[in-house]
Amino acid sequence: MANRASQSELTLAHGTARKTKVAYYFDPNIATFHYASNHPMKPFRIRMTDALVKNYGLYKKMNVFRPTAATFDQMTEFHTDDYLNFLKRVSPEIYSTGVERLADRKFNFGDDCPPFDGIYDFSSLSAGGSIQGAERLASGECEIAVNWGGGLHHAKKTEASGFCYVNDIVLGILELLKSYERVLYVDVDVHHGDGVEEAFYTTDRVMTVSFHLFGHGFFPGTGHVLDVGVGKGKYYAVNVPLQYGIDDDTYHQVFRPIMKRVMEWYRPSAVVLQLGADSLAGDRLGMFNLSMRGHGKCVEYMKSFGVPMLMVGGGGYTIRNVARTWTYETARAVGVDLPMHLPYNEFLEYYGPEYLLDVPMSNIPNHNTQDHLEKLVAAITEHLRNLPFAPSVQTQEVPIDEPVEADEDLEDPDERLPQSYRDGHIQRDDEYSDSEDEGDRRDEHNYGPSSSNGAASRGRSSRPATSGRSSRAALGTNGAAHVDADDPMEG
Repeated sequence: MANRASQSELTLAHGTARKTKVAYYFDPNIATFHYASNHPMKPFRIRMTDALVKNYGLYKKMNVFRPTAATFDQMTEFHTDDYLNFLKRVSPEIYSTGVERLADRKFNFGDDCPPFDGIYDFSSLSAGGSIQGAERLASGECEIAVNWGGGLHHAKKTEASGFCYVNDIVLGILELLKSYERVLYVDVDVHHGDGVEEAFYTTDRVMTVSFHLFGHGFFPGTGHVLDVGVGKGKYYAVNVPLQYGIDDDTYHQVFRPIMKRVMEWYRPSAVVLQLGADSLAGDRLGMFNLSMRGHGKCVEYMKSFGVPMLMVGGGGYTIRNVARTWTYETARAVGVDLPMHLPYNEFLEYYGPEYLLDVPMSNIPNHNTQDHLEKLVAAITEHLRNLPFAPSVQTQEVPIDEPVEADEDLEDPDERLPQSYRDGHIQRDDEYSDSEDEGDRRDEHNYGPSSSNGAASRGRSSRPATSGRSSRAALGTNGAAHVDADDPMEG
């Protein structure tokens, strides 16, 4: 069994002169909600993360807060009254009667986004952590704020999408914009951060940067390298479409040079870092091949710029690896190294047989060629040269050709079990697992064919994936989002 990690074993990371002042947000109630039988999104992973964070002694290195649920008025800074009122009243029982089935079309409910008991309360807790983290950053009371219950980047102004109901990230950014001139959003989830990009697609006060798997119907189908924003927001949306199997070395061949140029040429006043853990190796839905340490290097690199930063969660469906990685990244934020052996905690049995703080890369093939990555970085660098602070250097246009697109002969990247609308009650026994008891959890592309006969609506959206947006948000001087849903935009 694992050795207990004592507080004395925590050491400053890499000779760091001082620890960073970190505010950590966690409400145990957020982990008690249950989406649906066989649904891969399991809020219980947040409690598993907190158990590791606490038993590693990291509570003593941070200011720990229990967030207050976001109010209805706070959430209407972005979402519509009609949509939020629907979240308040919907339940599995009401939905099953057919009274609310109009929501399938109007609010995009279905297998990916089922109604479950307490859906409004869950969403308001998630949003509350991000809003209050942003407030504490803006007040100067911390340098980094952490809300692993946030990161729900697909939610739109008037509809649910991709397991996300309320976009806590957009709400957190709007709060930051009340104090900061420019905010940078960085997304390392395997899925494109479409909801956040869409919200700020026409403004230069927020730059969105998304590193994601792209092509062949992989959800949400947006995020082409040529999607750069429109109007005042042109060149303030940065998309880095990657291919299957990217590993630590090749990922950071792209991440570091792009983020270096973004930080130098955009000069953000604050950063929001979405750390979706479905980009880890062996994720139930993801098709990247990052190790825990490779994923954590994104935190280390963004922290190195010394800009106030809000860290949020996101995807991640092999929950023991999610908990490991978010614990590790909490330590990177604080600036301490953790012992490899996991401390005793109430969920220790789920980390066997190795009981280690580690998620290694696997041996899946990497479809990202050097030529593809070099052209990608060059193309994005050209786009960034249009920013006001970018060097005014004349350069040749870099053509975007076939390597940017996915290979046509690759299989459908995301196939998973169908969902059910029943059993939406609180804290089920099967919420503790990665769904070994819900059928074959392993992704067929990592481990071989699956016995599942369900089509993945997150991999193959119930709505056609398009590069167009139904709405765009422009920012007024007070940082509030004003959306004209009837204004057609061309990307």
